[in-house]
Order: sequence, then C-alpha cells, then structure tokens
Amino acid sequence: MANCLISTLLSHYPDPENLINNLCWPSSSRPEIEKIEALTVLIKELSNKSQEERFICKVQSVIWNQCMPLLKMISSADDGGKDLLSSVCGLFAVCVSTCQADDVSEQVSHGLLQVLMTRDDGNNETSRLDVDVAIEVTAVLLSSISYDGDIISRTLSCTLCCVKDLSDSIVSKIIVRIWFTILKSCHKEVESEVLLQIWEDLLSWHQRDQAESVSARVLLCLTALSDHLYSLETSQNRPDPRRSQRFFRAIQAGLTHKDSVTRKRALYLLTRCVALAEIKKEDVFTSVEPHTDEVLFRWMPEQQQLLREFWEDFALVLETLEENQIHVIRPVLNRIDVLVETTATDIQGGLFSPAWLLCVYQRMFHSENKAVMKEGVNHLLELKALHRSAFALAFSQFVIGPLMDVLAESALYHRAPQQNIRDCPELGVKLQIFMVNFFSSLPEENRGSVLLQLIQRLGSRQWCAVPLLFLSQALSCLSPCPILGSEGLHAFREVLRCTMITHQVLLRGASQCFLLHAALCLTDVSTVSLDEIFGFLVHFRADESLCRGTALWKELCNWLQTNEGRFLLTDGDLGSSELRTATSDSKVASIFSYVQQRLKTFLAVPANSADQKGSLPDPAEAELLARAVLLTADLQNTSNEEPGLELLLQPLLDVLQRLSTNVYLVLHKTDKSLQLLLRLLQLHRRRADTEQENEDVVAVALKTQMLSVVDSVQEFLLRRLSGELRELCDVERSELYLSVLRELVLTYSTVSWYGSNLLQNYIPKLTTHCLRILNEPSEQNPSVPGQVQRAVSMATLALLCDMADRGVLKSQSEAMRSLHSLTGYFYPSSSSSQHLNQTLLKPTTATVSHPEDGLLLKDWGRIVAQFIGDQWTCLSFLQKSAGTVRAPEASEVLRAAVDALALLPGHLVLPVLDFMASVLPQQVVQCEESLCVEAICASWKVVQALSTNPHDFWSTLQGFVRLAFDHGLLQLTEEQNPSITACMQQILSELMELAQVRSGVFNVLIQHCCETWLPAEGVQSDAVFSTALLHLNILTEACVYGPVFRRDQRLVQEVQSYVEQFGDTCAANTAVSSDNRDDQFPRVCALAFLSRLNPSNRLHQRLMEELVQRLLRKDAEISKSKVRYYSNSIQHRVKNRVWQTLLLLLHKLRPEFVSDCVLSHTCEAGFCSNQASVKYLIEWTLILILHLNPSHIQNLWNCFNLEHEKTKTSICTFLSVLVHLNVLFPKLQDKEVQWRRAVEVSLQWCFSHNFSVRLYALLALKSVWELEDARVLMEHNLGGLTTVVQACLQQAEAMQNTGNAMKNWSRIQEHFFFSAFHPIRDYSVETIFQTFPSLSELAEDEWLPLWKFESFVVFPLCAALPLKNRVRDLCELQPGDWIQQDKGVLELDERWAEVQKKITPWKLSVQEQEPELMAQQRAARLGKLTSSLLVVASLIDKPTNLGGLCRTCEIFGAKALVLDSLRHINDKQFQALSVSSELWLPMLEVKPAELSDYLQRKKREGYWVIGVEQTSNSQSLQDYTFPERSLLLLGNEREGIPANLLQLVDVCVEIPQHGVTRSLNVHVSAALLVWEYTRQHLGQNPAAPRC
Repeated sequence: MANCLISTLLSHYPDPENLINNLCWPSSSRPEIEKIEALTVLIKELSNKSQEERFICKVQSVIWNQCMPLLKMISSADDGGKDLLSSVCGLFAVCVSTCQADDVSEQVSHGLLQVLMTRDDGNNETSRLDVDVAIEVTAVLLSSISYDGDIISRTLSCTLCCVKDLSDSIVSKIIVRIWFTILKSCHKEVESEVLLQIWEDLLSWHQRDQAESVSARVLLCLTALSDHLYSLETSQNRPDPRRSQRFFRAIQAGLTHKDSVTRKRALYLLTRCVALAEIKKEDVFTSVEPHTDEVLFRWMPEQQQLLREFWEDFALVLETLEENQIHVIRPVLNRIDVLVETTATDIQGGLFSPAWLLCVYQRMFHSENKAVMKEGVNHLLELKALHRSAFALAFSQFVIGPLMDVLAESALYHRAPQQNIRDCPELGVKLQIFMVNFFSSLPEENRGSVLLQLIQRLGSRQWCAVPLLFLSQALSCLSPCPILGSEGLHAFREVLRCTMITHQVLLRGASQCFLLHAALCLTDVSTVSLDEIFGFLVHFRADESLCRGTALWKELCNWLQTNEGRFLLTDGDLGSSELRTATSDSKVASIFSYVQQRLKTFLAVPANSADQKGSLPDPAEAELLARAVLLTADLQNTSNEEPGLELLLQPLLDVLQRLSTNVYLVLHKTDKSLQLLLRLLQLHRRRADTEQENEDVVAVALKTQMLSVVDSVQEFLLRRLSGELRELCDVERSELYLSVLRELVLTYSTVSWYGSNLLQNYIPKLTTHCLRILNEPSEQNPSVPGQVQRAVSMATLALLCDMADRGVLKSQSEAMRSLHSLTGYFYPSSSSSQHLNQTLLKPTTATVSHPEDGLLLKDWGRIVAQFIGDQWTCLSFLQKSAGTVRAPEASEVLRAAVDALALLPGHLVLPVLDFMASVLPQQVVQCEESLCVEAICASWKVVQALSTNPHDFWSTLQGFVRLAFDHGLLQLTEEQNPSITACMQQILSELMELAQVRSGVFNVLIQHCCETWLPAEGVQSDAVFSTALLHLNILTEACVYGPVFRRDQRLVQEVQSYVEQFGDTCAANTAVSSDNRDDQFPRVCALAFLSRLNPSNRLHQRLMEELVQRLLRKDAEISKSKVRYYSNSIQHRVKNRVWQTLLLLLHKLRPEFVSDCVLSHTCEAGFCSNQASVKYLIEWTLILILHLNPSHIQNLWNCFNLEHEKTKTSICTFLSVLVHLNVLFPKLQDKEVQWRRAVEVSLQWCFSHNFSVRLYALLALKSVWELEDARVLMEHNLGGLTTVVQACLQQAEAMQNTGNAMKNWSRIQEHFFFSAFHPIRDYSVETIFQTFPSLSELAEDEWLPLWKFESFVVFPLCAALPLKNRVRDLCELQPGDWIQQDKGVLELDERWAEVQKKITPWKLSVQEQEPELMAQQRAARLGKLTSSLLVVASLIDKPTNLGGLCRTCEIFGAKALVLDSLRHINDKQFQALSVSSELWLPMLEVKPAELSDYLQRKKREGYWVIGVEQTSNSQSLQDYTFPERSLLLLGNEREGIPANLLQLVDVCVEIPQHGVTRSLNVHVSAALLVWEYTRQHLGQNPAAPRC
C-alpha cells in the first residue's frame, strides 16, 4: 500500500525534493510521530527509485537538519519526548543506508563516539546528545550500513573504554545494543576477531587491576556475551574460555565477591564452561602463567565422570552458601569434604586446582552470618588433607592471607556451649593443632619462608586483643626449629607493636609472653646478633610480661645460656677482641663480653660532643642495657659462674661516683648514667619479692654495688634540684632526677645509716632549699630560670610529701618536721589562701637563652598544670598528717579545690580528690551545704569526663569514691542535709548507669563501702556500721548485681579468666596486677560482707532483716510486673539472685522474723510463675524454713487449699516440698496426723486434670508412702485409702505404651532435686551459687564458682554454711530437666548425608527432584504413616494459605507438598499456621513456569492429575473415588488453574455447595479433598491415627 501511495504522489509531484521539503519540519520544533514515519516511508521508497546527487544531498540534509537536532531535543526532554526516539531512529536508519556511498556514516559515528567518551561535567548542556540516545543511534547506524571495519574498530575501542567507568545500566545497553549489533552484522571470521578483541581487553584490564569493581564489571560483560563465547563453533581466532588462565582468575575473583549478583554471574560462567567442555569432549587445559605452573582448569574425556561430579558438587556448595543460613549450609559440608579429598588425591595430576577450594572457604569467610563464618574456619582448621605436603604448600598463601584476615574476627572465639568459662575456646584449641600440623606438613625448605610471611602478615594490621592472643598462643605451640633469622625478629617486633593498641592489659601481656616463647623456639641464633636479640627484647614491657622472677624471664635465661657463644658477630664488632670467645670461631660472641662492651660504649660521651643544656638522651638505650645487665647477672648466677656483676657495672659505678665531685662532667653522660641507674633499680626486683629477705642473690649484689655510690648520686641530685636547673629542657630532666631519688629512697630506706642520714639531714636540707626558692619575691618580668626553679622546687616537695604519705618516712623524724613547715608556706597568717592554686607566669621570649626553649614554651600550659597539681599533693599530705585546715578556713580551701578541678587535666586531679576526701567529711557541718554539693558534683563530672580514658579513670574513680562515700558523708540523713543526700543519691544512680556499660565501676564502690562498714581485719564501731542502714540500697543492688553485658564484653572477661587459670606459668599473671573488675565481684563482695555479720549483734540483725524485706519486695515487684518472663532474662537472673541471697542469710535470721515475714512471702512466691532455677530455690527455702520451724507445718497445708486460677500448676512447688518430707518428718509433732495429711493431699492431686501436676503428686505420694517411720501407720490410720494409694502407685510404675508418660515418670524420679539432692546435707555456698545454677540450666555467666569466693574476697568459714559441699554426689551430676520433653533428640541424631536441593545445579532439572528428603527421614523415625498423595500448590502465593495447607498435609500423611518457592518456609505468617509441620513434611520447589513439565513427568510415573476447579465437566467430590497415586493441583486464590495446565488435568473435582458465595478458600478446599482421599485410602487401616 505504501508503494502505491508513493507512486501516486510522485505522479502528481514529480519533484521528490519538494515532497521531502513538505514533510520536513523546522529544526527547533518537535514534529508528530506520523509525520516522521511518513518521511521515513517516502525516503525509503525514493531510495529504491532514485540515486541522483540532489536526492542524496537532500537526504543528508534530513540527517543533519532534522534527525540530529531532534535527537538532541529528545535527549534534553523531560516531558515524554523520548517516545519519538523509535520513529527518529527509523528515519535515521533509512537516511544512512541511502547515503552509504558518502562519508556521512564516518561523520555521524565520530560525533556519536565523542558523546560516549564525554563524561558529565555537571553543565547539563541542552545542545548535547544523551548517552542513552547516542547508544541507540550508534546501534541503528551499525545495523544500517554495510560492513565498515574502521567504524567497527573505532566503536569497539570507544565502548571498551566506556564499560570501564560508566554505570551498570549504561554498560548493559552498550553490550546489548552496540556489541550485539556488531556481532550480528559480521560474518564468522570477523565475529571471532571482534570477540577476541573484547575478550583480550576485558581480561587484560582485570589482570592489571583486580579491584572488586573491576571484577564485577568484567563478569557483567562476559556473562552478557556468554552465548557467543560458549558457542560450539571453532575458529582459530575465537576465544576459548576453557584455555584461558586469566578468565578463570576473573571467575575466582567473582566467586568470592561481596556482591551476590557478581557471584552468581561467576558461577554461571563457570558452569557454562564445564558444560561446554563436556559437550566437546576435548582434552583441554588452561595456559600456564609466568612464575607459576598451576593449571586452573583441565578437562579430560576419559575422566569425565570424576570431573562432572566434582564440578556439580562445587556448584552445589557455592549455591547453597548463598542461603547464608547455617542449618541449610551445615548438611552440605560433607560435599566440601568430597571436594577436598578429590583435589588432594589429584594434587599431582593437575585435574583440580586447590584454588577452587579456596573460593569455597573464602566465600564462607565473607558470609554475613557469623555462624557460617565460624563453620568455615573450623572446617578448614580440621582439614586432614593439609597433612599432605604438596596440599599444605598449595594452601600456604591462603593461610597467610584470607585465613589470617578472618581470624581477626573476635566473635569467632566465643566458647562452645559445652565448655566452661576458664576453658580455651574451641577455635583456640583447633588453631593450636592446625598450626602444628600445618607447619610440620610443609616441605622443610618452605617452612621458614611461609612462617616468616605469616608473622609479617600478623604485623601488618591492627588486631583486637582476643584474636591476637590465640594466634600468638598457636605460634608458641610450634615445635622448636631454628628457621627464622633477623627478618623474623623484625616481624615479631612489628607484631608486638600491634599488641600495644589494645586496652586489655592482661591479654596484651599474655600475647607478649606467647610471642617471646615462639621467637625463642623458632630463631636460628647463628644468623642473628646480640644487638638484634637485645633490641628485640627491649620491646617487651616489664610491667606486662618480661620482668624478673617470672617463668618467662627464666625461660629467656635458659635460652641464652643454651646458646651462649653461638650468636653472630656483626662486622662492626669484629675489631673488638673482647667480644670473641676462646673458641676458634671468631664470628661468635659471649654475652658477658657483649654487654660489658655495650655498656662502655653507652657511657663513652666525649666532652665536646653534646650541649650541656640539651634535652635528655633517648631512654630506650638505657632500657636495653638495664635488661641486658640483669639477664647477664641472672645467667651467670644460673650457671654457677663467678659473679661478674661488679666488673660489669664498673663503668657505671665510676661515672656515678664522680657525679658529686666532678662539676665538669658532660651532662649527657650524667643523664645516661642516671637513666641506667633508674631502670636497674626499677627492674631488679622480682615480682614475688614482697619482703627483703626473699630477694635473690643478684638483687642483693646489685643493691650492694649501688650502695657505694648512693651518697654521690644524692649529693649531685641535691645540688641540681636546689637551683641549678634553670632551662625549660631541665623540667624534663628534673623528672629523671626525682624518679632516681624516689627509687633510692624506696630501695635503701631500710639501711640504717642511709635512713638516718636521709631523715636527719638530706630531706630537711632539700626541703629548705626548695622553700627558699618558692618564697623568693615574684619577678616583675618573669624569666625562664626563675619560673623553672619554682616548678622544680614544687615538684621536689610533692615527691617528698608523697613518700611521707606512703609511710616511707618516720613520723617523728626531722624530715617530717621539715615537711610540716610547708604549712607556713601554703597557709600564711596574712591570707589563708595566698598560695593555693598559685600559677607560674609565662616567661617572655626575650628571656629564652637556649634554642630548644623557644619550642618548649609552647608546652608551658602542661608545666603550669603540673605545678598546681604538685601543690595539691603537698596539701593533701599536710591535711592527712596534721589536719592543717581549720574550721574558718574550710570553705575557702574547699572553694580552691573545686577551682583546681576545673583547671587541672584528668591525670592530675587525684591529689585534689584526696585532699577533699580528708577535708570535706570533717568540715561538712561548718561549710555551706551548697559548696559541699558543688564540690561533690564537680568531682563526679571529672570522673565522667575520664570514663573513656582507661589510664586515669580507675584511680580517679577510687579517689572520688573515697571522697563522696566517706563514712562522714554516709552518716548524713535527709533531715540534716537534704541537698547533700539528694546529690549523693543522684550520683549513685548515675554511677550505676555507668556500671552498666563499664565493667568494674560498681566494684570500686561496693568494695569501699563493705570495707568501711565492716573491715575484714580489725573491729569497726557500731556508729560507722549504722551508716550501712542509711544506704541499704547500695547493698541491695550489690546482692542482685550482674548485668547481662554485650557479647564482646563478656568475651573479653572470659578470655581473661582463661589467661588467669595459667597462673604463674604465664608471666602476664605475675607482671600485671589484678584489678578485680569482674562483673560478679560486687555480688561476691556483698555476700562475703553478709557472711561476716554477727546474728547476736542488734545492728547486724536489723540490717539483715531490712535487706531481706527489700529483696522480697523486689521479687514480688518482678512477679507482678511480668508474670511470664524468659529464661536467662534480666528478670529471671534478678529473681534467682534474690533467693540465693535469702538462702545464704536464712540460718542467721531470727525464728520470729522468719515465721512472721519470710514464710508468708515464700509461700506467695511459690504460687507465682517462676523459671526452673527460681522454683528450686523457693522450694529449698521453704523446706529449710519448715525444718528450722517445724511448728509452722500448717502453712504448707494451707497452700494446698488456696485457689490460684492463673497458675494452677504452681501447686507442683508445694508437692516438691512434700517429696522431701523425710527431712521434715523427724522434727514434726503429731507425726501420725501430719503423715496422714500428706498422704491425703498427695492423693487428692493425683487426680488433677493437668499431667504435670499428676506426676508431681504421684512422686510426692510415693515419697510419703515409703517413709520408714510411717510404715506402721499404713494399716491402722488409712483404712480403705490404702488400696487406693497402692493402686495409684502401681499404675504409675506400670506406665507402658502411653506416649511420653513412662519417659516423664522416669525422668522426674531421676531429676537431681528429687534424687541426689538433700536440703540439709547439701546446704553450702557451692550448692547455692554454682551447683544449683548449673543443674537448672542457668546461663554459665550466672554461676558463681568457688574460686571467685576464694580469690576475690576473704570469705569467712562457717559450720552452718560451709563454702564447699561435703558430699560430691550432687556436684558430679549433669543437667537434666524432665519438663523439656524430647529435647536434644534431633541434636543427637547424625547429620544427614544428603542435601535438600533448594538450588538446582546447572545439569539438574525439576524432573530429577524427589520428595524423599530429610523431612521424610525424620517422619520415618517416628513411625509416621504416609500416603502417595502429592499436593501441588505452586500457584498459591499467600503465606497464610500455604502454612495452613502444610499443616493439613502433614497431619493427614501426604507424600509431599509442592510450592513455588521454599522461601515461604521462613515466612513468619507461614510458620504461625504451620506450627513446625514443615519439619515433618517433604517440601518441593517447582516454579509455575515449570509446572507443565512436572505434571507430564508425574503422569508418566502413573499419577492421576486432579484439578481442584469448577469446570463444566467437574465431578462432585462426594461421588469421586481417588486413585492411590493422586496429584492434587490447586489453583491460584484469584485466577484458579490456568488454561494451559487444565489441558494436562485428568479430571477436575469440585465441592458441592449450597450457599450464595461462589467458592471456598483454597486452603479449605484442599483440606476437604485431602481428608476425603485419606478417608478412602487410610480409613480402613486400624493403625491409622485418629484426629
């Protein structure tokens, strides 16, 4: 028709140019689609009839004047203008094909490619084509022209650049529209060349840059081109993925990618490649890359079966890992074992590269689910294949890299449920075994290099404390083998650097211990010098790991002794004959000679080599030498050599001896000698040496040698501290001098002549000089010398006051009197606060004489803060020793202390708090109440500000607690000081909030309060103890304290407990002082306090009674506020702690108080809904109360007469008490009456409707009936009831074939509370706080083990309540609660060998799925009957209908239920109606698109397909007889069964209806048909279950 119309037009308008002009439009306007299509038809028709030059020019004009402007207009349009694109592209295609002879295509292509190469610069130009439009037009251009190699080549080059930086959506358009067009338009040879160009460019890009974004983009492109790449056609130039090593590298990068879509693309490409190899049946393998002989892929037709199974399993594993759920992944782990075994067996054959296994593990390592991650790590660590040398070597780089990375995850190190708190976590144990087996399996020539790389990897990142600890421990387990040299020591040093960032000091120290042990075992001493050894040792901190007297120090000494004379001499040392041993080998050095020479070199400072007023030398060299000297001395002592300490120290002693006499001694030399002296004095003590007589030979010898130079050193220090220090750099030097002075005083104060001179002469003289400097008039123009002298003098006085405060100086000595003279300086008679918070004036730059002082002036604020802090150290000493603050001065001094808190940094506020703690409680009456409140609040704010600073926080917190909770403040009442008491209550509340996030905060408070109220040693007055009654809330909170910390906090605490159980074998336990920050410490401390209370003391008895009442109220509040609470919730834990505390105190309480208060509350608590652990404690409490007060037995009988509707089963609590009537019976009056009452009550409840109540009642009846003392009463007092009782007991023992009744009867009799437990014999701290919680399945972090009572506090011995249980029977039992029926049955069954195929590998189709899956195996174990009925619900999409249908099918024994997706199973709405029936019913997944194939397959198997649908030929349900092999096809809720599936149905069945509504709910309809099928086929079976 178009041809006819065009011919007619041309007959009337012979000039085609006019026709085209009439259809053209202005370039600035947007034509209608019909006009564009008309012009397209016209030009197309004219092109077939005319090729005149004028016509061609006109067509070109249409391209440039109509098409291109319109395309730009479409690009910038936002009102739907892009709907013209298709029409314009059609016109453009016709025009281009018409003008092929000209260079129009070249010009258009050039413009389009420029658009693709131009990136958006944010200008939003309207005159430019959009990228999407350019892609579409380029595709049209390529399809409209004949083959043009230049255009195709340029287009390919341009688009290959574009795919590297444009978005995925645009890249997809480039591939589909441009690349596919090029491939489609080319002949076979050119197509192969184009593919090869794309292939090489993409893989080269990935080889150059293996970033995740690059891998994702390359795989996107390759997946889109997969049909071309995996073509069966062969060509020399066509890329073959099976032979490309780079291709498989990209695949492996994709399989471990973080993006799930990229992983699926990689697996798709891999499976297509395997399928292609299987089809072609060729022997192929990837080309080998340089520097490696690994072949990533190989296919051999003769090994086809093995290869197919391997790759099928590999695909299944990776597809299953996408599920990210551990219960889905765990069954597939056996397939990983198969892959590993196959690869390990063929490690030399080259069929399977171990790199593919690494993809599996790395995928598990990157899982978002920590359980999957942990499962992958555990599986790798347990690989037996790694015991093979070649396989271990192939895995080595993976172990060094990804495995080390994943092991940095702290969450992996949580202990297993069956482990105790002090056990090594399961992963830690496996890691140790793995390290030993892995390195022993490596070829001997590779062990050193692999180990070095692993240690270097450890040192290349920052580690958390827990992972680094267990990795260090694993390294320390390696067998001793000299395989590391100096590079190894350097790598270990880098790992040590990583340990320093962790805040957990104990774990940090333990890691250092393990690392040093590993280094000693693995270092080849013949390749390292002593310089390197001691340079390495200096990085181990003495206060955390490497200190004298520890096991680690002794191990190091033994190692040095063993390797004496084997260490390498460096070239620089060979000239020194003193370093050579007497052996013929001049390349080795003795340790003594080395240290001696090193010490001489250290002290050899030329007179003209250093500035006399420079900064201090680096103390690291002194640290190294001090360690070396002590090690050498211990080494000689161990080997019984002649002591050479005097000879070794002689150079140092010579310098120190000349300090006081040689005023021209080089300053740097004196600094170095004092630095070394300081570290020797600090390090020489063993941690175990608490008394002087326990000091070892080396320590005594060192002290003896140093004693000869003490006078010289002290004279030098006196001279320097008395005014010679005048430069800013001398402030730091004064810190060195004062540290030396402190160590000299602490070390030699017990030497009589030294102590006498110190107290009578030295300290008074030093004090006088310092006061002289401080009393000098202030300078009008402050100078550096004047201000530095003042700072040094105040620091010196602060040091002397601090030592006096610690008791180093005798109280009546001249030294103490001289220090008391400071009172006149700080409190002159003219002004009470003249010298409080006195500051230093900043010197002007004109007074700076040394170049370094100009820089140090920037740090002047720190010097001033230290100056003020030193003042408060002195004031604190004066107040404690002499009480210098008088009542009139108290307010002003307290105000100055508050101001100081605002001025000083956190690490300097402790002296201020100590001063306030000694002033405020005594002067609180004289001071203004508002000022006291301000002082307390300001102190608390300082503590809060330091809460993130672990270095200063704890000491400041302790200082604050001493201040705010001094007994002087604790005794204040609300009537006397309402503001102060309100402030303290508010602070206590905030402190408890802080304790919830920082473990150990409450420990400081409760320990201080308990020691204040009732010291463990000594006698406290009743006046002080009475303050505990005013603050009983603190004690109450401590009794129930123990917040549920976050898992990461709990992990650190558990690992610290694990380290502590090593004892002295781990040096960190000796070096690091215990801080008692355990979250259970407050409870232990409070319980120890309660155990020390004396029942005969009236105040003690009052405190116990008020505390018990508070605890019972807390229990009642929880019961009322939350009747039902979860196991191990905070409510459960608090209730458990309440009753544990009550049991602890029960034997101390007055009988009157127990009967009047405790008994009634206990009975009420028994009627509440309680967790098992609380229930047992209540029952035990009630038994003990009745045992101590047998006259109140009537209260027990009254409990059986009360009616509690909400908690009918709570009567079991009181029946449990009757089970232990044998404990109460001997002390009861009227035994006959009480025994008969017990029988009647038990018998009455034997007929309860509740099964649990009946079991408890039967057990109570049996226990009462079998009482030895009651046998004579049976016949005379019961009469006819005897027969009833005996019948009940016989019935209980004869429970057979009645479901779980017999099992529960056996379990309740074997339960610990009714079998091994005896309420009186087992009454101990161990039973209450450890045994009962463990047997009642309370979380382990809630147990209080005995070792905490023994190590945390001094727990008093008590015959009425011993610490340990006398009989061990109860402690040896395992948890077992009869209430939890069938618990653990599934856990004990072996794991399934087969996998539920939620994801079908590429060679599997729906026809291969069978319903014999795990659910059917579970059902078979229970003897469940199943039919042949299949119910297909793939067309149903509502989870509620599917959940109800699942429940119906399981109940009536259907063979399987078919869904469109197994993801429905995890839907909460599905599970709400299925009520776990999916666990017992086989579930299949068949997509709606696959239903046709599935139904045809089932029909071939003999199934009769029955559609549940209303049709014209439907049969009525009541008339239809179901075949045995029936398949019910259910329709969609809205649309029913589609027409294409109705054609496959053998018969349609409908349900007769009599109502107006057209149809039933699909679940209801299915349920009726399933029941009718069951009735017809299973109704005659007598064994069939009845509903």
